[in-house]
Amino acid sequence: MRAEIIAVGTELLLGQVVNTNATYLSESLTELGFEIYYHTVVGDNPKRLEEMIQLADQRSDLIVLCGGLGPTDDDLTKDVVAAHVQEPLVQDAEGLAHLESFFAAGKRQMTENNLRQVLTIQNGITLQNPTGLALGCLYQGVSASYLLLPGPPSEMKPMFAQMASPVLREVFPAREKLYSRVLRFFDIGESALVTELADLIEAQTNPTLAPYAKPNEVTLRITAKEADEAQALKLIDEMEQVIQARVGKFFYGYGDDNSLAKVVVELLKAKGKTVTAAESLTAGEFQAALGDIPGVSTVFKGGFVTYSPETKVKFLGLDPEKLAEVGTVSEYCATAMAESALQLADSDFAVSFTGVAGPDELENQRPGTVWIALAQKNQPTVATKYHFTRDRSYVRNSAVMRGLDLIRQAAL
Repeated sequence: MRAEIIAVGTELLLGQVVNTNATYLSESLTELGFEIYYHTVVGDNPKRLEEMIQLADQRSDLIVLCGGLGPTDDDLTKDVVAAHVQEPLVQDAEGLAHLESFFAAGKRQMTENNLRQVLTIQNGITLQNPTGLALGCLYQGVSASYLLLPGPPSEMKPMFAQMASPVLREVFPAREKLYSRVLRFFDIGESALVTELADLIEAQTNPTLAPYAKPNEVTLRITAKEADEAQALKLIDEMEQVIQARVGKFFYGYGDDNSLAKVVVELLKAKGKTVTAAESLTAGEFQAALGDIPGVSTVFKGGFVTYSPETKVKFLGLDPEKLAEVGTVSEYCATAMAESALQLADSDFAVSFTGVAGPDELENQRPGTVWIALAQKNQPTVATKYHFTRDRSYVRNSAVMRGLDLIRQAAL
C-alpha cells in the first residue's frame, strides 16, 4: 500500500513551526506496512490543497492530511476533503458532548466556531481526540482513502496511536511489512562507506540499504520487506554479516535513538570503569554529552573546564613556565591536563581537549588544530594531534566524538 503525507499549514511553509509530525507518521505508517512515497507541505489555501489532493489521488492508496482541523476560518482541511469526495460534513454526537463538557468544566462560554471541530465527513470513520477537541476522520473513497489528523503533535500522536492505527490495521491488513535495523559508524564518511558497499547498494532488492550522513558519523539502515518477521530478520542478518566484514572496524552501535556517548556510558557501566575529562576548546561539551545519558553518574564523577591558561595552572596544576614556553595548543598541555584530571578525579579514564576551534588562529596554529589526550590507570598517556575542518561548532563536535571513541576503544 502506497501512502503519502500532506502537512497543511501556512506556518509550516514560513518556517515558524517545524514539521515533526512527518517523521512520526512515516515511522508509524511503515510499521503498519505502508510504503511512504511523498511528503508535501501546503499552506492554508483551499485551491492549492485541492490541487495537492488531486495529484495524490493519482499515485497513493492512503493520503494522510495533517493539520487544518481547528475552529478558525483558515482550518479548511475537512471542508476541502469533503467537497473533493462529494460528501457533506455532519456533526458527531460524541465529539459534541465532549466539546460541551470541556467548556462547562472550565466555566467558559463556547463560541459558535468551536462547533467546526466536531464536524466529520459523512460515511467516514470518526476518530475521537483523546487530548484535544478537533475530530479526525478516515474516509474510504473510490480511488484513495483519506486520513485526517490534527496538526498539534500533542493531539496528533495520541489520536494516531489510539484511534487511527487500530482502524488502519483492520481496513488495510498488511500482507508484507517492513523490518529495519540501523547500524551506526564513526570515523568513516558517507562517501567512503558508500564506496566500500557500492556493489551491495547497486544490486539491492530485498533487503535495501540506505546510508544517512550525520555530523561526524554515518548511519546505515537495512530494510527487508517480508510477511514473516523471522524471514525478514534472516535477510537482515545475512546482509549485516557482509557489511560488518567490510566496514566493521568503524561500527559502534545500533538504533535510531543511539549515540556514541550512550554506547560509551553503557560500556563503562558493563566494565565497572569511570571517566573524567579536562576540557579547553570544547568548553564542557564532552561532559555535557555524557550528562545527557540517564544513569551516567555511576561512571562519571565530574570533570574540569579550564578554558584559559590561568585555570589550567590553577585547577589542574600545569607548570606555568612550561605552558608559556610550548603554549596551550601542544602535546604537553593535552597530556598534562589528562593526567592531572585522572589523578584528581581518581577515575579509570581521563580525556583532555585543547586546541583552536576558530575562526581565528591561536598561538600561530590554524583553526581546527586540536590535541586530544587519553590517560588511564597503569597505562602510558597517549596524546594525538588532529586537524578538523569546517566551522567552529563542527570542530568542537568533531573533538567530542573523537574523545568518546578513544574511550570506547580503550574500554573494549
